[in-house]
Amino acid sequence: MKPYKEMSREELLSLKAELDKQFEDVKGKGLALDMSRGKPTPAQLDMTMGLMDALNSESDMKTENGVDTRNYGLMDGIPEAKRLMADIMGGVPVENVIVYGNASLAIMYDTVSRSMTHGVLGSTPWCRLDKVRFLCPAPGYDRHFAITQLFGIEMITIPMTPEGPDMDLVEKYVSEDPAVKGIWCVPKYSNPQGISYSDETVRRFAALKPAAEDFRIYWDNAYAIHHLYDDKQAQILEILSECEKAGHPDMVYEFASTSKVSFPGAGIAAFASSKANIAEAKRFMTIQTIGHDKINQLRHVRYFKNIEGIQAHMRKHAAFIRPKFEAVLAVLDKELGGLEIGEWTRPLGGYFISFDAMEGCAKAIVAKCKEAGVTMTGAGATFPYGKDPKDSNIRIAPTYPTAEEMAEAADLFVLCVKLVSVEQLLAKQKGL
Repeated sequence: MKPYKEMSREELLSLKAELDKQFEDVKGKGLALDMSRGKPTPAQLDMTMGLMDALNSESDMKTENGVDTRNYGLMDGIPEAKRLMADIMGGVPVENVIVYGNASLAIMYDTVSRSMTHGVLGSTPWCRLDKVRFLCPAPGYDRHFAITQLFGIEMITIPMTPEGPDMDLVEKYVSEDPAVKGIWCVPKYSNPQGISYSDETVRRFAALKPAAEDFRIYWDNAYAIHHLYDDKQAQILEILSECEKAGHPDMVYEFASTSKVSFPGAGIAAFASSKANIAEAKRFMTIQTIGHDKINQLRHVRYFKNIEGIQAHMRKHAAFIRPKFEAVLAVLDKELGGLEIGEWTRPLGGYFISFDAMEGCAKAIVAKCKEAGVTMTGAGATFPYGKDPKDSNIRIAPTYPTAEEMAEAADLFVLCVKLVSVEQLLAKQKGL
């Protein structure tokens, strides 16, 4: 079929009638599918149930250095868990790691909150400043944007490129505006596009010369080990060492967790940074907590053992979700290829596919999907303030539905893309 934009009004009207009939037929099926968030399937969670047996009432509950995990102590994490999380984050120094509780999102929230109320390494608390700004590469992670929005921080959209954020813009804002205090980054298999930052991008981050002494890169390495393929794996430079080489050791905060490795809500999370940043975080921890769940940390290490054990486990995860990604991409290629009404990414890892519809169509497509029983992530969610200036980007989360459900959902999605695109083209023709 030729591109929709090349069709006459009569051809578009005929196509719309056909698509309307197909849509009504699908609505009659009473679908109830959820593609709104990147969740592991029950089968993936079942695969990890052995973690629950890694410790029992007869287990030795001491760490490798002899500390009883049932008691007080080791506020910054047990040594073997620190080593495991350091390896997950790409080989950061173990002494630069703190192991927290179950979610890296909580660490990010605390880090922003602490900066607001107490400042960063002795700088003025952000709450006392007239203006605080954050750079937000977009499309990006909606929960990042929600944190900065909650604290009233002004968010500035930075376009994404195939190499990562537009670094010309990043460098300009960071070097010229002392109100710019941070930037959100998902450097590997970014949410939602699946982009991994190039070596040049990472080095340019490390070489930033901020106008603000308290500027920090919030490096959310959420998908560090979430590859879809054994033979096609993105690798990124280790940002802490790059910052140190560039003479800016304090400029980055790195975060990671096992939320999609073991159990969401019952994993372990970690923070990595410079010696000075780690010391500051520990100072606040002594007041905030008596320590995180060391028993859960021990459980994870006893079960996974080391980075090789983690990698073997992640290959099992990939075996579950890779076919779903490939199925969605096959439907997109077959049904939308050549029609010039959408573009989509082909990620090598992570949990999402990013789809860009014709400008002005995303909200209508998501609404059509919901009308027929498929819930998608809200259009605009991948941009600061939930406002996609082009109303174009849609995040597809293929992981949770079964293979059969995924096929149904993908078929409905492309049908809605076609229908909304035809309606928009007809409206434009009418307006000429």
